[in-house]
Amino acid sequence: MKALKYRWLLVVFMLALTACGGAAAPKPTTAPAASAATTAPAASAATTAPAASAATTAPAGTTAPAGTTDLSKVKIAVIMKGPGSDNPFWAAVEGGANDAGKALGVEVVVQAPPTESNTPAQIAIVEDDITKGVSAIAIAPTDPAALEPVLKKAIDAGIKVVFIDTKGQNPGITFIGTNNEVGAALAGDYICKNLKPGDKVAILQGIITQSTGQARANGSKTAVTGCGLNLVAEVPANWVVAEGLTAMEDILTKNPDIKGVFASNDNMAIGATQAIKNAKLTGKILVVGFDANPDAVTAVLAGEMNATVAQAPANIGKFGVESLVKLLKGETIDPIIDTGTELVTKDNAAKYK
Repeated sequence: MKALKYRWLLVVFMLALTACGGAAAPKPTTAPAASAATTAPAASAATTAPAASAATTAPAGTTAPAGTTDLSKVKIAVIMKGPGSDNPFWAAVEGGANDAGKALGVEVVVQAPPTESNTPAQIAIVEDDITKGVSAIAIAPTDPAALEPVLKKAIDAGIKVVFIDTKGQNPGITFIGTNNEVGAALAGDYICKNLKPGDKVAILQGIITQSTGQARANGSKTAVTGCGLNLVAEVPANWVVAEGLTAMEDILTKNPDIKGVFASNDNMAIGATQAIKNAKLTGKILVVGFDANPDAVTAVLAGEMNATVAQAPANIGKFGVESLVKLLKGETIDPIIDTGTELVTKDNAAKYK
């Protein structure tokens, strides 16, 4: 019995010994995945090169932040009523626009229809600029009503637009140029001061559907009729030298005793001066033009013309481009930007030569 008892004790002892050895068994030396993760956690790696930090070093050409404009990619179309080669006024507008483009680092493309009455050609220019995706347009509309639909199309396409020299009909668009009515009144007042009430005078109009033509006709007419002069003729000559000559010849035929004429631009005034010279009446008829272009200034200094009204055509082009750049940057501009006028006579003509 004792032997049996000792055997059971031995079994119990061995079982106990086995249990103790299992509890004391050493852990494996290979680190588990969880332990490796604690050595280089994902969150720690993210703090080393966060996405926001990478964005700050993004190369040129990425989307610019709101409120900024890459001027090197800006293309501005300056669309005049006629080519500068035919009119010193438009040549000066072109020069001012190009100078502003160079100063601001933007591309400026100056365009014009072949003549100031070629509205379809000007509409085609705008259509082409929309297709090409220009950034902005400064335009002197040949016919504001006819240009209104295509300019609305440009505006709806996100193209910035300003009017230069001539107001358009699209609402909310800034006009940059001369206060033509005030300038024409200067001319009319000069005529009034140098003639007497009852003297016969005439007005050579520009293209009367244009706001420029209307304003100059109205401003001069109000002045000369207001001081008692006898306005015997208002004849359109469409801004052209040859038409100014023909119109003045007709006026002289019907009114050989006429004493003065206001031409709404210098081209027509030069034509009128030639007609007066051909009739051997130089010095007997007062001639006043508008623009103070080089030919007109020369005629004033020579005594063939009496006066002209100076604008600042270079500023019209310059301010047009500068204003469009401001709009592209998200800035605001005034609804009317007046470039000013000055009466030019023999006394001050030399500074405009």
